[in-house]
Amino acid sequence: MSTSISSNTYGNALFLDRTQNLLSQSIERLSSGTNGVTDIGSNGVSVTAKLSGQDARIQAANTNVQNATSYMQAASGFTDSVAGVLSRLSELATLAKDPTKSSTDVADYSTEFAQLQTQLRDTIGGTTGDIGGSYDVSSPMGSFNGISMFGSSAANSVQVGPNPADKIALPPMDLQTGAMLSLIQQDSSGNFTLNITDATAANPISSAQTQVSNTDAQIGAVTASLSRAADILTSQGQTAESTISGIQDVDVAAESTKLAKYQILTQSSAAMFAQQQQDPKAILNLLSSIKTK
Repeated sequence: MSTSISSNTYGNALFLDRTQNLLSQSIERLSSGTNGVTDIGSNGVSVTAKLSGQDARIQAANTNVQNATSYMQAASGFTDSVAGVLSRLSELATLAKDPTKSSTDVADYSTEFAQLQTQLRDTIGGTTGDIGGSYDVSSPMGSFNGISMFGSSAANSVQVGPNPADKIALPPMDLQTGAMLSLIQQDSSGNFTLNITDATAANPISSAQTQVSNTDAQIGAVTASLSRAADILTSQGQTAESTISGIQDVDVAAESTKLAKYQILTQSSAAMFAQQQQDPKAILNLLSSIKTK
C-alpha cells in the first residue's frame, strides 16, 4: 500500500510538473504574441524565413518606387520651369524681329535672352565637352540627391519588385543634346552661340519646346507606371505579412482557453500533491472506502 502511495505521489508530481511547463509555455506565447519554433515546426520556420526575405525585398522595392516617383516629380517640376523659360525665349525672339523697336529695345531683349539661356544652362548642366563654355556645370539645379537629371548619365531604370527582372525603365531626359543644346551651347569664351539677333533664332527654340514636351510626356507615363507598381507592392507586402502572421502569431482566443485549462490543472494538481504530502494515510483510507462501496 505504501508503494502505491509513493507511486501516486510521484505520478502526481510528474503531472504537476508537466502542467506547470504547459502553463509557462502558454503564458510565454500570450506575452510575446508569437508561437515558438516547436509550435510551427521546421516547415513553418522555413516558410516564414523565405517569406520574411521576400517581404524585406518587397519593402526595399517599395522604397525604390517612392524614390523614383519623387525623382520623376522633381524632373516634371524642372521641365515645367524649362518650358516656361522657352516660352519667354520664343516671345523675345519674336519681339526682337519687330522693325519698330529701337536698338535699345533689342539690346534689352538680348540681355534678358542671354540671362534665360544661363538659367537653362544652370538647370540642365554639362561639362565643357558637352555644352562648351569655359567651366563645367557639374552640379546643375536640375539634380536629385546629387544626380544630374538631364544629362547622359541620368538614372535609366529602377527595380520595382522582389525579383531582379522587376524593373521599370526611366525616360531618357538628356537635354544636353538636340535642339536644347543649340540654346545653351557656348564658345570657348563662355558666350552663347545662339543670339537673339540670329535670323532663325525662333526655330531651335520651337524644336526645344517639342523636345521638352516629349520628355514631359514620358515622365508622366513612367510616373503612372510607378504608381501601379506601388499598388502591386502594397498588395504583395500585405499578402506576405498576412501569411507570416498566420504561421507565427498566436491565436489569442484559443491560447487563452488553454491558459485557463492549464491554470485549473496546475492548481488541482498542486492541491492534490500538497494533500498527499500532508496526509498519505488519509488518502489511502479514502481510496479504500471508495473501493468498498
